[in-house]
Amino acid sequence: MTAMSRIVLASGNAGKLAEFNRLFAGAGIEFVAQGDLGVADIEETGLSFVENALLKARHASRVTGLPALADDSGLCVDALGGAPGLYSARYAGEHAGEPGAAARNIDKLLRALEGVPEDQRRAHFHCTLVLLRHATDPAPLIARGDWSGRILDRPRGSGGFGYDPVFMDEAHGISAAELEPSVKAACSHRGRALRELQRQLAAL
Repeated sequence: MTAMSRIVLASGNAGKLAEFNRLFAGAGIEFVAQGDLGVADIEETGLSFVENALLKARHASRVTGLPALADDSGLCVDALGGAPGLYSARYAGEHAGEPGAAARNIDKLLRALEGVPEDQRRAHFHCTLVLLRHATDPAPLIARGDWSGRILDRPRGSGGFGYDPVFMDEAHGISAAELEPSVKAACSHRGRALRELQRQLAAL
């Protein structure tokens, strides 16, 4: 663990960075956004979450010389054949970091689900995490997590990021954007994947 006290996060998403640092608080690990270290985004050409995560992590580690963590995640909606899936961040055409991109993604999703009844709006968030000790690490740590729920017919709540305002966590009866951060961390796809990663790190 001490050899990986500083890890580059292969993402420019401020919400993800805050979530990772919060979930690893007290573990002696600091995550640094790749943009703060001069790393540009790499094109995500993989055909699966794990392929994209590997591409991003290797690129960030190669440029910085640091261990790298990449998160490839997305929202998969049953009624849409698993879309937006791999393309969740750019579903409406813009990258997640562009101003207003999240709102436009949500608008497109709700339009696609117009007229779909509540019991057919099942969805889940998926997260794949890949941690590389170095750029040529032949045995990366890979952890996955899923969070099941359904899509609301309108946004609710002001917390979280991305699709959180329209994703209903049925266990709590509220949207992901209405959950307290600590509660969200306990049940979210990313929280589950991070706890699996923590278990793997502890076993090293």
